[in-house]
Amino acid sequence: MVVDSAVQQKTIHPMVEKGGFPVDADSTIFLFKGIGPYSLEERAARVREKLTALENVNLDITPLKVEYNQEVNDILCQDQIILSINDADAQALGLSRRATTEYYKDLLKNALTQEEEGFSNLLFVNIGIALLIIGLFIFGLKYYNRLFRLLAFKLQAQKGKVFKGFKVKQYELLTVEKQLLIAGWLLTVAKYALLLFIIYLLLPALFALFPWTQGLANKLIHYVVDPLVALGHKIVGYIPNLLFIIVIVVILKYFLKLLSFFKKEVATGRLEIKGFYPEWASPTFNIVRAIFIALAFIGIWPLLPMSNSEIFKGVSTFFGLLVALGGAGAFSNIIAGLVITYMRSFKIGDRVKIGEVIGDVKEKALLNTKIKTIKNEIITIPNSQMINSHTINYTTANEEEGLILHTTVTIGYDVPWREVHKLLVEAALATEHIKKKPHPFVLQTSLDDFYVSYQLNARTREIQKMALIYSELHKNIQDKFNEAGVEIMSPHYGAHRDGNQSTIPQSYLPEDYRAPSFRIKTEE
Repeated sequence: MVVDSAVQQKTIHPMVEKGGFPVDADSTIFLFKGIGPYSLEERAARVREKLTALENVNLDITPLKVEYNQEVNDILCQDQIILSINDADAQALGLSRRATTEYYKDLLKNALTQEEEGFSNLLFVNIGIALLIIGLFIFGLKYYNRLFRLLAFKLQAQKGKVFKGFKVKQYELLTVEKQLLIAGWLLTVAKYALLLFIIYLLLPALFALFPWTQGLANKLIHYVVDPLVALGHKIVGYIPNLLFIIVIVVILKYFLKLLSFFKKEVATGRLEIKGFYPEWASPTFNIVRAIFIALAFIGIWPLLPMSNSEIFKGVSTFFGLLVALGGAGAFSNIIAGLVITYMRSFKIGDRVKIGEVIGDVKEKALLNTKIKTIKNEIITIPNSQMINSHTINYTTANEEEGLILHTTVTIGYDVPWREVHKLLVEAALATEHIKKKPHPFVLQTSLDDFYVSYQLNARTREIQKMALIYSELHKNIQDKFNEAGVEIMSPHYGAHRDGNQSTIPQSYLPEDYRAPSFRIKTEE
């Protein structure tokens, strides 16, 4: 090797006095300043590690290369940077950075170059080791398969012991056979996954035995080690956020349990709050629970992994848009359902009339209310529609003196009103489920051109039999009026008359009453 005369005059060991740090055992390569995040000592240690890994590399197979950059010059072996030279290293030697780089390249080449004979002997040894590793792997593969067959038999033996099926209430979600099938599938996946992992670990061991594949071995190791190290650093760095999330979840869990306890106490009536009704307990609990879950989610969201990534933001925005576009009607029904609950218009089991629908309330939900009509029809009414229509609650009206049923008949003026009142009251009292007290009563709602409108009012407690009671009441009205000889009609008079006869009922007229005749007078 021919070295520049200026370089030959330089002494190496006195470089320690200038602040140099030796890299190799022979103290031929010195570094004088750190690079990037690495201090001088860390930089020297990394170079020493790389040189140790290349001790058995033959330069005919793995030549050294140099890359000249603006800040530093790099010496590479198999596309891996072995040593970087900066201006401080060159100034300490009294050379230019380029000359220093070439000088250290020659030193590295001499250190890494070995006798061909020694290399050949080592190569044969390494080939023997590789064949031994492959043989042991093939031999162990036989027992590896036996091991997993034994585990499969062990799984089958657990039928009825560990694998007993899985039920959710009365529904059998997983039978014993399905559990065994899933367990066998998982065991097969584990078998081949572990085998691939072992092969992946064996490849770097084999590649590391030969100089021309050592670089590939390092890459395979880094493919596994680097992600695991990065993942480990991220997990360790995420521990404070994880602890904070756990604290929030635990506090929320026990706070909701406390709220659930008070909800049950209020709903059952054991705890009374003035102005707060028991039926408000469940919806109020649901509202408060939703609010606190939302607040906890807002607090946890920034702590989630990748919460600030663009992908995470895009997905969350997309789902938010879907909810906004598709949930407008649902949200209006939810709000209407809450309003109806706190209005206390009705409760489950009440007989109501909503719009034109009459029936019993069977279900109250956030989105709709289900009504069972007297014809056994189940009608589902959206809550947003209910909030815009009037609601009649017959059950609430029945809580005091009973619900007042009413019906109207029109009778001509020729029938005395007292007789009509009497007949209507008798018909009501003859009807089953009509209360005798308070007594039924009649209202004359209008005096029309040809007839009078009589409205019969009677009370009942049997609101579930309203249709039957009305039907029987109408039958009794017909019977009572027919027995009394009174026509139920709304007469329209079309006969010609002189208009002299009084329209007052006959009972009110004198017995000797005679209709006056026409007076005709002629003049001469």
